[in-house]
Amino acid sequence: MPTLNGTWLITGLRGTLAPKVAARILGLGGEVVGWDREAVPPDDVAAGAAYLADLRPSGILHLGMGAEAWAGRLAAHARAHELPFVVASSVSVFGDAPGDPDGPFRPADTPTAQDDYGSYKARCEDAVRAAHPDAVIARIGWQAHPDGRGNNMVAQLAAQAQAAGGVVRASRLWRPATSWMDDTAAALVDLATSGRAGTVHLDSNAVDAWTFPEIVRYVARLTGHSWTVEEHDELDHDSRLVGDEDLVPALSDRVRIEA
Repeated sequence: MPTLNGTWLITGLRGTLAPKVAARILGLGGEVVGWDREAVPPDDVAAGAAYLADLRPSGILHLGMGAEAWAGRLAAHARAHELPFVVASSVSVFGDAPGDPDGPFRPADTPTAQDDYGSYKARCEDAVRAAHPDAVIARIGWQAHPDGRGNNMVAQLAAQAQAAGGVVRASRLWRPATSWMDDTAAALVDLATSGRAGTVHLDSNAVDAWTFPEIVRYVARLTGHSWTVEEHDELDHDSRLVGDEDLVPALSDRVRIEA
């Protein structure tokens, strides 16, 4: 396990995944600083440049939401100062609307999303590539964490079950991209320190190819919930992110660990 030195800039520390990444860096001996949007608005180019010049980070992990131009400027700073740069993208760049191509998707596949969020994430990818060809663009799927807080599969399933008398509806024809948040956080930090470049896929369901009902039952068992799963066929889609199966543990690995 590497030892990290210096201060690492992580955007999105008020979110759900970024704090897990920060904890990973702190555990490896590094320091973490976030981006205070009130003190330094992301669209204030001069203020942002001054902040980065004063901070002199050892690396940047861009995990927050913001305009694609901001992502490009962060990537450009990293390139100019030869810093590690990782940006979190999403399986949403491929869309899941009727007519969108089916997966599993590979890193070289061209984004096809037409919706606002997926198109936005694709534009962020393009901005980063244009500014820093050796940046890491890490596409991730639905994230789960036992704490059940924030933008988290466990929280969302629990809310659905609470609203429906303990029932979670799940399509048996959907094979989602998903990972445990701690595994994603570890992979993002590993990518920032590995010298890796280009687009990578982080998906713990890439090999297992579990359907959504199987995943719901698995998550319920590992987090102590007693949800009833109501299966249906309303979403027929394979959204797995394949091609980099060595970067995150498979979902089934967690089953063996718990056993």
